[in-house]
Amino acid sequence: MFTLEVSLRYSPFPISIQKKEYDDILRVFEQIKNAMRENADSVLIDLTCDKIKSKSIAVLSREIIAVQIYEKSAIAGGSKRPGFSLES
Repeated sequence: MFTLEVSLRYSPFPISIQKKEYDDILRVFEQIKNAMRENADSVLIDLTCDKIKSKSIAVLSREIIAVQIYEKSAIAGGSKRPGFSLES
């Protein structure tokens, strides 16, 4: 299961969705990056979650300040640490 986390301007907590396939989460990641690059108009981005089918989020691209992908690992019951770190 892959998680996409979106950090919003003036919000202390990120929003996130989960997708089963890496290609699906990568497609959403690229869509968000492209919307963030365009400075002219803000785009409304609709996000849906594979894990919680009823979870749906709409975000204005101009409010997004960061986006990241990470994979939940079933081994050791934990997950990879999101963001960048020196530890593996």
